[in-house]
Amino acid sequence: MLTELNQHEFGSTVEPYRRELQVHCYRLLGSLQDAEDMVQETLLRAWKRRETYTEDISARAWLYKIATNVCLDALKKTRRRVIPKTLRDAEPSGDSVPPPILEPIWLDPYPDDLIPWDAAHPEQQVVTRETVSIAFLAALQLLPPRQRAVLLLSDVLDWSAAEIAALLETTVSAVKSALHRARSAIAAEIEFQEIQEGPLRSDNAALMAQLEAYVRAWETADVDALIDLLRADATFSMPPIPSWYQGTAAIHQIVGARVFAGQPGLWRLLPARANGQIAFGLYRRGDACYAAYGIQIVTFAGDRISDIITFRKPDLVPRFGLPARI
Repeated sequence: MLTELNQHEFGSTVEPYRRELQVHCYRLLGSLQDAEDMVQETLLRAWKRRETYTEDISARAWLYKIATNVCLDALKKTRRRVIPKTLRDAEPSGDSVPPPILEPIWLDPYPDDLIPWDAAHPEQQVVTRETVSIAFLAALQLLPPRQRAVLLLSDVLDWSAAEIAALLETTVSAVKSALHRARSAIAAEIEFQEIQEGPLRSDNAALMAQLEAYVRAWETADVDALIDLLRADATFSMPPIPSWYQGTAAIHQIVGARVFAGQPGLWRLLPARANGQIAFGLYRRGDACYAAYGIQIVTFAGDRISDIITFRKPDLVPRFGLPARI
């Protein structure tokens, strides 16, 4: 029993659940750092309250109950996380850039290396990939916190309505009502797009050629080559700048004038993986080197790029196993 373990034994017992608990907290909070903090608080609270554990539920379910409540408590004191597309309407053209919003309101990207992929169950990998995608996470943050929790516990963790009701100390009918509202809101908000599945394979010649062309366009400041890779209705954003741009004309204008600015060699890209999607570490040229600028996630719809979002947060780059400078 957990209550009979010493602190070291208890830590060894709960440690295997850390990564999945962190992803759960990340989905609820939208912040990598906050998710890490909440997992620490979860494990500390579990140790202090270990006498509340009963063997009628698994240790995993007990930890999820604690983690969910820890996150719901935290969400009472924080603002919801967003991306530019869920904050405001698209800019009509790319000829203006508003000042950044530096408050902690932005959704964070999440390193694939921290996601516990279930290699033994391919169908579960699909669920995981869909529910860590930027599009899903951004839509999820629009829900009230308890609806987020109900949706995740039901549709990601496969808990029953009765189990969720017990965790949230509410009724089964209230859980079913919240789940219906959450699913309807997500379906209305999100446009599920094709996300590259699994690790990027070098034998996928067509995709590799597109990504090589994409990197080359950035590194040579070739805005026309970049536009050739996009869908006509593609979107582009760079939080904490709150604006976002849709359509090849607006993207051509903002990228050509403000991002590339006619300067070949201004940017360097290194491959990464974030939120189950293709990503890059983005570096900007300085006086003596290229310094980390942020993490960029590229979403494909069919054989074209449908969205480019660059999280301009240099301190995130090393979290993806990339250097701070090149």
